[in-house]
Amino acid sequence: MSIHFRLNSTSTQPLETLFGRSLNIEDHVASMAASGENAVGGVRAGEIGLGESVTWQARHFGINFRMTSLITELDAPHGFVDQQIKGPFRDFRHEHRFTTDDGCTTMIDDITFTAPFGPLGWLVERLVLARYLRRLIEARNDYLCRSV
Repeated sequence: MSIHFRLNSTSTQPLETLFGRSLNIEDHVASMAASGENAVGGVRAGEIGLGESVTWQARHFGINFRMTSLITELDAPHGFVDQQIKGPFRDFRHEHRFTTDDGCTTMIDDITFTAPFGPLGWLVERLVLARYLRRLIEARNDYLCRSV
């Protein structure tokens, strides 16, 4: 069984700007500075596009991880989906959607993931990973939603 959570973040940035920053490799790296996340393969600079992949390397829980994500859907500037094609999760899907109302842009993140390792993974994803990933995405969104 998978874990799912949703985050809504609001910004005064125009929809197109926030959408572009969400696809931008350098903005992602800057937002994840605490974990030392870096793009080490695939698209490593600029905006990533439909059908393109990036391999991330980061340190979490004192362990180095690599995860390759592929942009599987793209509907500019309203949303995109990235999915793990190689990495530590059994599966990982992140849907990004963007709406605008009264001069504010709302970024909606729907994250669904399943940890590996059967029953042990099930326990770890509920006790640790769900909260940890939520905090990572919140930090990323705080960074992206700040005015440029």
